[in-house]
Amino acid sequence: MIGRLQGVLAEKQPSWVILDVQGVGYEVDLPLSVFAGLPALNEPLTLWIHQVIREDANLLYGFARLEDRQLFRELIKVSGIGPKVALAILSSLESRQLLTVIQEGDLQSLTRVPGIGKKTAERLLVDLKDRLKSWQPQQMAKLELPMDAQQPKTDHRAEAEAALIALGYKPTEASRALSGIDPEGKDTQALIKAALQSVSR
Repeated sequence: MIGRLQGVLAEKQPSWVILDVQGVGYEVDLPLSVFAGLPALNEPLTLWIHQVIREDANLLYGFARLEDRQLFRELIKVSGIGPKVALAILSSLESRQLLTVIQEGDLQSLTRVPGIGKKTAERLLVDLKDRLKSWQPQQMAKLELPMDAQQPKTDHRAEAEAALIALGYKPTEASRALSGIDPEGKDTQALIKAALQSVSR
């Protein structure tokens, strides 16, 4: 099984990247929190990998931090939660936020995630509350991706809108969520975070 990949970022789109590892291009699906922090193209990138092998596909899911991969694995153990929904959860809620939501039984925050209905949210809270009880903040220590200060100019709003659509929001919903946000001084990650907060109000 593939547990980690270290290479060069060859291509990136909201929700996936192509990571070039010694001439082999691996397609890796990502939560938006990782996509928003990616370096520029042709820069080094290391991702922690969860691999899913099926009869018809060999799928890779990438994370900036080992702890996030572990949280993803806990999510997909819950009945009815597949990798796509788990990525949507980790895209909408940062790891620390998700832990707080689970520990406090915050049903409302979970049902705001695209693809999560009330019954699924209730099942998540029941299944994960005891399992994640022992997780402490220090276990979520930062192992962030390196940011390239020399990145070329990026249309952060367009990237944020594409990322929200990839997460499951309709184009009109994504555009509306971003319309009231002042983009000045905000990168893609900040815009996505502000838009998700706007949607949840």
